[in-house]
Amino acid sequence: MLADRGVASRRAAEELMREGRVRVGGEVIREMGSKVPPDARIEVDGRAVAAPAPHRYVVLNKPRGIVSTARDERGRSTVVELIGARERLYPVGRLDEDSEGLVLLTNDGAWAERVLHPRYGHEREYEVSIAGPVPAASVAALRRGIALEEGLARAARVSVAGGARGSTLHMVLQTGWKRQVRRMCAAVGLRVLRLRRVRLGPLELGRLRPGAWRELTTREVRALGET
Repeated sequence: MLADRGVASRRAAEELMREGRVRVGGEVIREMGSKVPPDARIEVDGRAVAAPAPHRYVVLNKPRGIVSTARDERGRSTVVELIGARERLYPVGRLDEDSEGLVLLTNDGAWAERVLHPRYGHEREYEVSIAGPVPAASVAALRRGIALEEGLARAARVSVAGGARGSTLHMVLQTGWKRQVRRMCAAVGLRVLRLRRVRLGPLELGRLRPGAWRELTTREVRALGET
């Protein structure tokens, strides 16, 4: 809630609590994960925290070269800057700087956690341009699974189109590990030329042009965040 109200990042908010600087209804709150009512009066260092901003849910077609963070210490353009929101929005998960496609942004932390949590099984679908042909053995290996540091990275579904000059690989994953698609492809000898995320769970990128964004519909918000 402190993060959603724009006080600090989640990690910094935890430090504020450990230092005894957070009060709810006059009582110091030190325990991480403490539950409070949505309309609770919260104070940090004796000053009341502003009421939460209305929740927003945005889908963006991220262009290549944009980073999936709210701020960047190296001065690179971010997905939040593309939207230009007055609220404190942040991306739901990450998409590599050199990758493109579907990125969600919100200021609803609980909803973001539900979208990303493996228990809800939201698939991630990627369209991958590959240099040259894709051997059947490589496809079979992607389906069997590739051993990565995080565990066994297995493609739930894989399809290939194209030929000797170049191929398009459609890959569906159930996990969203860092640079997972690129690492899997490299492990089976495939060189990625372009990578786009075209679907997350029931939400498809559709005809949204690169750099464009739109608000999610109420139905889409419920479909992605339902428990």
